[in-house]
Amino acid sequence: MRRLSAAVLAVSRHLATDEVLQTIVATARELIGAEYAALGVPDGAGSFAQFLVDGVTDEQWAAIGPLPRQHGMLAVMLHDPAPQRLPDIRKDPRFRWWPKAHPEMDAFLGQQIRDGDEILGALFLANKPGGFTKDDEEMLGVLAGHAAIALRHARLYERERELAITRERNRLARELHDAVAQKLFALRLTSQAAADVLDADPARARASLEQVATLAKEAAEELRSVVVELRPAELEEDGLATTLRKHVEVLDRVNQTAGGPRVRFEGSDVKALSPAAEEVLLRVAQEALHNALRHAEAKTIGVRLSEHCPAGNNACGGALLEVVDDGVGFDPAAVRRAGRSLGLVSMRDRAKSVRGRLDVASTPGEGTTIRLEVDRGRAA
Repeated sequence: MRRLSAAVLAVSRHLATDEVLQTIVATARELIGAEYAALGVPDGAGSFAQFLVDGVTDEQWAAIGPLPRQHGMLAVMLHDPAPQRLPDIRKDPRFRWWPKAHPEMDAFLGQQIRDGDEILGALFLANKPGGFTKDDEEMLGVLAGHAAIALRHARLYERERELAITRERNRLARELHDAVAQKLFALRLTSQAAADVLDADPARARASLEQVATLAKEAAEELRSVVVELRPAELEEDGLATTLRKHVEVLDRVNQTAGGPRVRFEGSDVKALSPAAEEVLLRVAQEALHNALRHAEAKTIGVRLSEHCPAGNNACGGALLEVVDDGVGFDPAAVRRAGRSLGLVSMRDRAKSVRGRLDVASTPGEGTTIRLEVDRGRAA
């Protein structure tokens, strides 16, 4: 009952789908007393999008080779709604073959995972002394039902994510039209006016070209603002490092078009951070980049993400984010006295929300470094 309860709670807590399904597979193997357990989700192309196992070591799994295709009993399980309870799978006429490194199996129990009439996958057990019973079949049916709930949750999440991305694209299109497109239209008209009077009135043409430069700068700043304000729709899907890298690459392309600084990213994902901590790290990086692009007059801006290893502690237990520019720098104390924040208050508030530590190091003429440390345990 304790193991069954854990599997049910895993579904209700909306954990990552792979974690939920792995819990169900492990629970099925333990409760029913099988040596091996597996769960397969078809990909619609004759193979499997997911295939989770329990009772097989990593070394055995690597030796077996690619994910199985839908043949033999696996194909039966995805087309025949009846549970399959066999004393020895090898003696069934529908059995085909296994890879050379595949463990030997005899007693077999399989159950479809269904959502109404739709087959979402199948749950398999193999090798139980004395064979599988009717009670085992009923228990596997209960767990298959919970696997169906987990997969249904995953589908709903994916649909919600697609809707969120569509809404974000629509918002971005509106903002580009309202802000950037109008300035680009004005820029085109002004440049054409300069060309028309270039020979007849050089002074007027020069004034028009100066206005072109101003409009181009404003358009670039508007575009940067739109990029900075993008919501992290892909954060959960891609992870913090990939989301940051994509964001930096977009900014770098925009800046190269406008003749601005190069923007670079280096780093890799930090494991076991809470979703709240990941979003704070992303938002602080965006705010720091926004400040650097607007005020620093830098040639290069770097974003670095790494594991955080506190001084005097051999164990790395969190994340370290650094945004560094080689621009004009500033005096943080003077900025505070003047009542200007440059977004620093917002960044500090975000850091505090996950009990992180934000440090701003800057000197006039020597660039700026924004450093955010988030401990894994404190931010979880």
